[in-house]
Amino acid sequence: MLSASVNGITTERAALAPRLVRAGLLTAVIDGLFSSVLSVFFYNSSVTRLFQGVASTILGKAALDGGATTALIGITMHVCVAFGWSTVFLLLTLRSAWIRKLLAEPFGVLRIACVYGPCVWLVMSLIVVPLLLRRSPTINIRWWVQLIGHAPFVGFPIVASIAGNGRSWTSGA
Repeated sequence: MLSASVNGITTERAALAPRLVRAGLLTAVIDGLFSSVLSVFFYNSSVTRLFQGVASTILGKAALDGGATTALIGITMHVCVAFGWSTVFLLLTLRSAWIRKLLAEPFGVLRIACVYGPCVWLVMSLIVVPLLLRRSPTINIRWWVQLIGHAPFVGFPIVASIAGNGRSWTSGA
């Protein structure tokens, strides 16, 4: 098998792809369900409207009237973002001995997830989405719910999936 050496750590390339796929898919599903439950039960909206809203960040306000087509575009965007942030964490892990060491420690995955998930929300809500929409974010109770919810529903599936058993990062496998 092909191997890659990053900062003295040898990893099997073939072992990284399943971790990345698992992280992206789990995060897309778990975060999608979290946001869908909030939309339907707490925000008196619909799942279709949620993902039309996601699509509207690149398609504009017309996406909100686009029916199932723009909702599917929003779902696709959501999945791509989940894979993007999973890739970022994989690269950070490959490049940082400190992260790899922390992943192998008791509760290391949880500790990193509690930081990484909210960081994802901060970057998306304070930089990416405002740049796309050309407007400042609205920081209200929904924003804070998302910030806190990103630890278990985004950070944890990404970090746990990429970490694997944790020991593999310190043993070089």
